[in-house]
Amino acid sequence: MNKLILEGDPPVEVLLRRSSRAKKLSLRVSQLDGRVTLTVPRYASEREALGFAREKAAWLRGHVSRFEADIVPTYGVELPYEGQMIRLEAGTGRKVLLVNDVLHVPGAPERLGARVAAFLKENARVRLTGASDHYAALLGRDFSRISLRDTRSRWGSCSSERALMYSWRLIMAPPEVLDYVAAHEVAHLQEMNHSRAFWALVEQLYGAHAAPRRWLREHGTGLHKFRFGN
Repeated sequence: MNKLILEGDPPVEVLLRRSSRAKKLSLRVSQLDGRVTLTVPRYASEREALGFAREKAAWLRGHVSRFEADIVPTYGVELPYEGQMIRLEAGTGRKVLLVNDVLHVPGAPERLGARVAAFLKENARVRLTGASDHYAALLGRDFSRISLRDTRSRWGSCSSERALMYSWRLIMAPPEVLDYVAAHEVAHLQEMNHSRAFWALVEQLYGAHAAPRRWLREHGTGLHKFRFGN
């Protein structure tokens, strides 16, 4: 993708995406990270694209301003873990230890982000495996494997080969949110769709799910603000 910079206060970076199917210029602001994409039809010039973006500058800045700058973990920084804020502090020994609301991280400061990410991923795997096992047992079906990724567009998925995939950042969300996503994906082992039957099955497995779905819509973006350097 090409990029253009929309000058002003603040300047806005716009990604240009050429599309042979697009019939008009269109702007999209990602709800995950605030990135701006301008879809440009094959016949339109970059000059036209820039002019279109300038016309929409006020609208763009209003949306982009909602997204705070990325947070890089350093000692003293707080981040969410199972829905609660924990503080990063230097540790001793070899293991990363969570004591009350303090995560003690030993090792060189430049390895802090990587070690924190490893701690989160390890605990995410334990929790998501346990939750998936629980709901799969209730459903009477099994899955082939579980994988963790740092996905930006979805919190989980279930393939036709019965493989479950989750975002490891779910460990940062409240436990009930993680459990809901696990129930949602396990339900796809039986209903590979989002039909009424599927949602009835999610409710059968998990219970009322409006609250965790709303939490993800309203707060899920914030889990992607943390950059661990890995």
